[in-house]
Amino acid sequence: MPVERTLRTATAVLPVLVVLGCATLTPTEETDSTAGPPGAPDTARAEEMLGDLRTAREGSMDGYDRDEFPHWDEAEGENCNVRERVLIRDGENVRTGSDCYPTSGTWDSPYDDGSWSDPSELDIDHMVPLAAAWRSGASDWTRKKRERFANDLSGPQLLAVTDNVNQSKGDDTPDEWLPPDESFHCEYASSWIGTKHNWELSVTEAERTALRGVLDGC
Repeated sequence: MPVERTLRTATAVLPVLVVLGCATLTPTEETDSTAGPPGAPDTARAEEMLGDLRTAREGSMDGYDRDEFPHWDEAEGENCNVRERVLIRDGENVRTGSDCYPTSGTWDSPYDDGSWSDPSELDIDHMVPLAAAWRSGASDWTRKKRERFANDLSGPQLLAVTDNVNQSKGDDTPDEWLPPDESFHCEYASSWIGTKHNWELSVTEAERTALRGVLDGC
């Protein structure tokens, strides 16, 4: 993808305990996945949220740089960075080394129904790409707020998916790209809407129409 297709890499840091929600585990302990990204609204709530979103023309890319969205922060009080946290969360039977990077596990990519045992085959997708966020309001944010957005583990913004499928998405909006696996379209649209609603980002008229079309079929 343009700037949005950069391959993500993990950062090794000193070992401490890995915390997943309320559970505490050692870096080599096996973990089970949750059901996709947290905080995705159901269809009815997504329809309400879509109605709340402000419609605006797509903004300019002037001044955009991925560095304006510092990402893959270390989670506070842990040795895992955000990318590693998502890999652990979205995988099954994940085991990690002392640096928190997964050494084994399996990952099912909801975008294309791909299944992987090597975490290097996966990207952590920003559901609303950083460049798309920039064009829909994030250009006016502080750098600190953009950092929070790029590392948002509390909502449906981050998801482990097949790397080349993520790269085909680039920084496209749903009127331009939807996952190849149509069975995930409803959750994708709801997650997109939930993220834009959580962060008060705008949608274009074409984007709204595409999202409405997906939800109508859910």
